Amino acid sequence: MKKITKNKLFKNFISFIFPFFSVELLFRILANMPLFDWAVIRIFLSCGILSLVISLLILPLKEKTGKKISIIFFFIITIYAILQAGFKNYLGVYISFGTSSQLGAVKEYIRDYFDSFNPFFYTIIIPFLFYCIYKIFFEKKVFKRYYYEMENILVKQQLKKDIKLLLFIILFSSFLYFLTLNVTFMQNSLQLESTKSLFKNPNNPNISVNQFGVTVFGILDIKTTLFPPNESEILYFEKKEEEITDYTRHLDDTKWIELNNNTTDVNYKTLNNYFLSREINSKNEYTGYFKDKNLIVIMMESVNEIFINPEYYPTFYKLYTEGWSFTNSYSPRNSCATGNNEMSGMTSLFSIYRTCTANNYKENIYPESIFGLYNQAGYTTSSFHNYTEQYYFRSTIHHNMGSSAYYGVEDLGIPYSDTYKEWPSDITLMEEAIKRIDSNNPFMAWITTVTSHQPYYTSSEYGDKHLHLFENTNYPLTLKRYMSKLKELDLALEHLLTLLQEKNVLDETVIVLFGDHYPYGLSNEDLSYVLPYNVNERNNVDKTPFVIYNTKEESRTFTEYTSYINILPTLANLFDLDHDPRLYMGEDILSPNYKTSYKNRVILADGSWETSSGRYDATNGVMTYFGEKTFTEEEIVSYNKEINDRIKMSNLAITTNYFKYLSDNLKNTNKKDE
Repeated sequence: MKKITKNKLFKNFISFIFPFFSVELLFRILANMPLFDWAVIRIFLSCGILSLVISLLILPLKEKTGKKISIIFFFIITIYAILQAGFKNYLGVYISFGTSSQLGAVKEYIRDYFDSFNPFFYTIIIPFLFYCIYKIFFEKKVFKRYYYEMENILVKQQLKKDIKLLLFIILFSSFLYFLTLNVTFMQNSLQLESTKSLFKNPNNPNISVNQFGVTVFGILDIKTTLFPPNESEILYFEKKEEEITDYTRHLDDTKWIELNNNTTDVNYKTLNNYFLSREINSKNEYTGYFKDKNLIVIMMESVNEIFINPEYYPTFYKLYTEGWSFTNSYSPRNSCATGNNEMSGMTSLFSIYRTCTANNYKENIYPESIFGLYNQAGYTTSSFHNYTEQYYFRSTIHHNMGSSAYYGVEDLGIPYSDTYKEWPSDITLMEEAIKRIDSNNPFMAWITTVTSHQPYYTSSEYGDKHLHLFENTNYPLTLKRYMSKLKELDLALEHLLTLLQEKNVLDETVIVLFGDHYPYGLSNEDLSYVLPYNVNERNNVDKTPFVIYNTKEESRTFTEYTSYINILPTLANLFDLDHDPRLYMGEDILSPNYKTSYKNRVILADGSWETSSGRYDATNGVMTYFGEKTFTEEEIVSYNKEINDRIKMSNLAITTNYFKYLSDNLKNTNKKDE
């Protein structure tokens, strides 16, 4: 035993593994993950393997050099864990190296990010501090005899033995680790994707961090960012029998099936199989409800349900209460939320969780996007945003989505500032946008606002402009500034209605409004001053308003659970556009099937989902019920598989530019037939 305790390998390993594992345990506590499950054993094994690897690296080095390297490595792990805890708290997701391209663009968010920090996150640094104190002040005393002998005895022979022993232990530990990825009793039967699959490709950071720990997730994330996994197996999906009714939507798949039979590419073959197997949603009583009307879609920056307020925001309140309002609408957060959620709204595809999808795949073509459908129906399409390309390459993205004309802040001639806290007025945006819309012909326009963007911690033109409205409240100043910016947006909506009325097209125009995400930069405590429900419960913090408004329609309230992923297929049916509903990952939320089936749910970025009956937490693989209605385990597993398929196939379609392939080849097939 004495010989072992004097061994340099043993010394380095023991001094590293326990503080390292303590970081992982603290992280799990702060992230509300269970401390007593099989994943913790897997994480302990990974801590042991990494500790052995570090011991191997520093074994041949001088004591001081090895000590410095181990401290630097532990420091990097600690800082990474603290930052990830902060990102999860601030953005609702774990950050990935796949989104590193945005770091330069969002450097201004740093103040907001650290202002949102929970002070407890800094407790993760405690093991590192103890490690440093031990290494600097106590290690020599604990191993005093060892140091004396090492300084006077040549130990090359012992070093070789230690390296051989270390390599054997690493290999054996790795074998045990990979067993944990496969043995049945260490798997969560409800988990969306297998642990083994996530180890190959950690495409779901929430589940991956839970199963592997924050450090191993970081390593896997780097690996898959540098070397994206290549799927080499064609997948097949079972097609269900469909009942034929008067509302059945008939689509001719002859050309598509022929294309699939002649396709050899593994990914395209898989995607063809998947989309061809999907259910063709039927028409319904809402089909063509708004046929031939104009459409304006407004994605409102950082708007949540605080905006539903008759005292402060009478215009939006009018639209919400006199239009079709959806009381269980959510805007789930993910990486690069504004750009990715905008993309999902335009295409009804799930963005790729670990990337700034809209930017990374900006050259993709989407003929089935909202612009593509309205172009095909003879509408003039356009899109507008009152800021620059600093964050998202909209001039390219929107063009490839099919927008006939995209207008950024410079195209619109709107004055703007490069200062992060100052954003242009949405009032001017509406004025300049309507000038450029040809109202003599059917039109479809997408408008993305910006005035209500963070930060709220500092003085700004629109953050201060309407503060007087809230002077008699006890709201925090950050909340008042946010609400002041919302007031400018409300005035912009009022101006829009006036401009449309002046052009005599208001009655013939449908206006759709939704929030891109909750207001980053405000804490749950801030939001609780105004919102009538507990934002800490369920997924309430991500509730955002969703409205469909037309002056000729009576108000209606819908309680179905929904998100921006459902906007396009719903509009496609309302306007009776020629479309294939199988190409969308969202659903027509006004269809009877949606209302009565398990599809009446909101799906979050990590695959979690919520219905009126309960919430499935994908991170921890736990189902929580809100009432008496429950699901069987088989039903939950089935729902999870269906959701996971949607997300994976959506991601695969994006990474392979599948819809361009499909459109180009079906057109070529048609030309041959002609």
